[in-house]
Amino acid sequence: MSYPSNMQDSLNLVVASRERRMSETFPRATAEAKDELLKGFHPDYRAETFATLRVGPNSGDRTPRELADLLEADSTLPEVDSLKSNIQNPDHDCDILIIGGGGAGCAAAIMADDAGARVMIATKLRLGDANTMMAQGGIQAADKDNDSPAIHYVDVMGGGHFANTPDLVEALVTDAPEAIGWLEDLGAMFDKNPDGSMKTIHGGGTSRRRMHTARDYTGAEIMRTLRDEVRSRDTIRLLEFSPAVELLTNDKGAVTGAVLLNLNLNRYSVVRAKVVIVATGGSGRLHYQGFPTSNHYGATGDGLVLAYRAGAHLAFIDTMQYHPTGAAYPQQILGQLVTEKVRSIGAQLVNSEGEQFIFPLETRDVVASAIIRECQRGKCVTTPTAVQGVWLDTPMIEIHRGAGSVKRELPAMVRQFGRHGIDITKEPMLVYPTLHYQNGGVEITADCATNVTGLLVAGEASGGVHGRNRLMGNSLLDVVVFGRRAGVVAANQAKERTGDLQLGLAHVERWRRDLQQKGLGSEVKSPLLLPDYTRKAS
Repeated sequence: MSYPSNMQDSLNLVVASRERRMSETFPRATAEAKDELLKGFHPDYRAETFATLRVGPNSGDRTPRELADLLEADSTLPEVDSLKSNIQNPDHDCDILIIGGGGAGCAAAIMADDAGARVMIATKLRLGDANTMMAQGGIQAADKDNDSPAIHYVDVMGGGHFANTPDLVEALVTDAPEAIGWLEDLGAMFDKNPDGSMKTIHGGGTSRRRMHTARDYTGAEIMRTLRDEVRSRDTIRLLEFSPAVELLTNDKGAVTGAVLLNLNLNRYSVVRAKVVIVATGGSGRLHYQGFPTSNHYGATGDGLVLAYRAGAHLAFIDTMQYHPTGAAYPQQILGQLVTEKVRSIGAQLVNSEGEQFIFPLETRDVVASAIIRECQRGKCVTTPTAVQGVWLDTPMIEIHRGAGSVKRELPAMVRQFGRHGIDITKEPMLVYPTLHYQNGGVEITADCATNVTGLLVAGEASGGVHGRNRLMGNSLLDVVVFGRRAGVVAANQAKERTGDLQLGLAHVERWRRDLQQKGLGSEVKSPLLLPDYTRKAS
């Protein structure tokens, strides 16, 4: 399969414009132009696609309708009275229960285990089935002579439109160099220069080359390293295919464990824990506003739902990240990520007429908005399945960097498109924004604490560090930095916490009463756990 005939005229215009574009640098947008783009075209500004929450700690706040439905839903558990006797006899007992087996969960488990805590990981799918595994472009850290955590801090704040929680950004950038060293010590293999120094590249919105990469498999390399380290430790207990469906609390509202559902046996089990770390990741599989997504199959926002019902406050839940370059063709890979690294090393974004329309390394929200604008103007290509997109001209990489550059730097992309007969060394990719990241989540402090005793949150399930837009490479950094912090803090809290580990579901009973008082039905249940792609009868 290559590109069909109805797309060839546009392809010819792209090829014809390359000579001109070789010496053409598209200017960066002014602050005013960026603001106009965002307000005019970014999905976060489509008021009709949002709902106002009517119950819970964030009552009165707005969030996408798909998430609001789950946050205001009833628990999946049966009536609490029927479970009380079972809850008092837990199946598992540990110091720290980590819900989620991605990068943040594994980093937390390793650090807590190092501190001598009894650790259990309960993960929805297999260990490592997470957005961490699917991240491609790189991980940021200011560890070069021309860089510093202070400069990194300014970049992060600017990328987040200065809405970020400053303490969280300070923690992120300060811990970053140590986090890279820790990953290397565990066995992560980053790209190196001939002299052995770290190879680094630019990302959108960054003022320094601080992106550490492992070709375009960076997330997979980090997840491999963390997963293998967890599996090598027989002191860390692991329950796979066992998502949490409810948190447990004592009579003071503090979290004391969780109810898990074994997906293979369809059977509940109860875990008592002194501290619970929610590391469940994002919610891209809710397909906000009908967007395709780059997220893994289990990314359905479970952690937000569980924490919210237990009384945790959420932050920045009105902003999602739509990665500007998701695959728009072929249909088989619709929405799959085309890493920002493609633009970092020289590919240009051009419309159907072969014209550049945005500086390729603006922040992700700005680039995504510009692509949506071009499509609304009709300067896009429409595929046989009625998907719209613009061109990401990858052959420009070879023109500027020499033959072999694409295969050397982007092996995952070469394989992803090559399976469908598209040679990205010679042909551009067709791309359109894809739902990529949950900018907000459970509100945390720099030590990963929430407003609920006994509950910590780390990684994409948390909110605040990225403000209203995340920069490339800071998600992998986020899961490592705050996963590590959560593990250390949880181990310390577990040593101090004794005597208040009563297991109960009073918060669920209160939740159900609140729903009833607000006139909200119980037909919708949450957490969703897995998306439903079955065809509904018309």
